[in-house]
Amino acid sequence: MTIAEVSKKYDISQDTLRYYERIGLIPPVPRTKGGIRDYDEVSCGWIEMMKCMRSAGVQIEALIEYVSLFQQGDETLEARKAILIDQREQLKARMAQMQASLDRLNSKIEHYEQIMVKAEKKLRRMEEDREQADKEKAG
Repeated sequence: MTIAEVSKKYDISQDTLRYYERIGLIPPVPRTKGGIRDYDEVSCGWIEMMKCMRSAGVQIEALIEYVSLFQQGDETLEARKAILIDQREQLKARMAQMQASLDRLNSKIEHYEQIMVKAEKKLRRMEEDREQADKEKAG
């Protein structure tokens, strides 16, 4: 696949794809005889993984280290696993913080909804009182 096709498929700019390759976030992409990037299934797998990891907030530095270790071979399996475990723990901590923030926002919204219900009831009573007073004046 060309870089344009990959860019469209994964909704990542061509510049970002080149950057990911340049900094080692994805292994070098195979090239045609003319030097044009020719993304294969393996390259696309790396892009999918990095897109997923980045959207989860995994640090670029950790991913670069992971790719570097992967390229060194199976003797780095434990080190790669350790990186993933560390990043998982960081993600779980961020998710807990986000859940606490969401809970607080939900509580605030509920509070405002309770205030709005009270205010609306008060307005209805005032309207009913005014309608009653208008009827008494007219009748």
